[in-house]
Amino acid sequence: MQAVPIAHHAEQPAVASIPPLAGYPAAVLCWLLSAGVYIAAKWVAPEMPPWGLCFWRLALACAILLPIVHRHHGAMIALLKSRSLEIVAVGAIGLTLCQGMIYHGLAATDATTAGIIMALSPVMTMVLARFVLGEPLGLWKSLGAAVALAGMLAIVAHGNLTALMQLRFNLGELWIVGSAFCWALYTVLVRRAKFGIELLPLVVLLLGAGALVALPFHLWEIFNDERSAMNANGLLALAYLAGPGGALMYYLYNRSVETLGASRASMLLYLQTMFVAILAYLLLGESLHDYDLLGAAFIVAGIVLATVLKPKPSPARAA
Repeated sequence: MQAVPIAHHAEQPAVASIPPLAGYPAAVLCWLLSAGVYIAAKWVAPEMPPWGLCFWRLALACAILLPIVHRHHGAMIALLKSRSLEIVAVGAIGLTLCQGMIYHGLAATDATTAGIIMALSPVMTMVLARFVLGEPLGLWKSLGAAVALAGMLAIVAHGNLTALMQLRFNLGELWIVGSAFCWALYTVLVRRAKFGIELLPLVVLLLGAGALVALPFHLWEIFNDERSAMNANGLLALAYLAGPGGALMYYLYNRSVETLGASRASMLLYLQTMFVAILAYLLLGESLHDYDLLGAAFIVAGIVLATVLKPKPSPARAA
């Protein structure tokens, strides 16, 4: 999950003392733990309200990671003093809204479908980067974005052309689409902001900011949502979301970025979709629908067009 997951920074060189291959186990485990977040949230959705899950996951993950980045506390405090509103805004978009929407969506749709839709976020990031950062989009990226969008529409309309024409969509899947958009916007905003501190301390600040924004929503749930009581299942799910699926996942992603570089590490995000499908089948008894397979095929095709195919340089430019 963004899922998943943390902002993309500029490509970083691999740490000299650690072979690049050492980053792959950390990245694979990171996305496996991230996939488990979908399973835990789906499992406990009938008993635990979405904003409660969001607030406690962010707050506890921040508390767990805060001592680990103790050497950066001075830089973190200085950044908060100078750019606190930006930190809160980015944390609200990328962590509070992104995760809250996922948890809302999982109450009304399969974890497998949610994982497939979230795979669309890197393509959304490319499109937003064109308008926010002025990054070139190009023919292949544009075509890939259009094909991936067609896949997303096939999923949210359940492959029903009539439903698509009448704009009748599953509300849960629309929540997941909104989450994917928030993650893409978050990624672009972090690139533009250039906060100037290392990735893990920045993530800790954003986790804290996200928890702060989620708190009023959670307080509203306490007074209005019958699921607000913490029971055994809720505590067990929360323990996973904050620990292995939260703090440890963020730490592993940071390690994989250090060894593999941000671009290579972030491309492994697509493993999350596969892991979600496998875990949902084994633990929740879910199976892929025809519209999931159709939409996934379009999204994969769009990803290939947008990220793998490169325009050939003209002779003048090559010279």
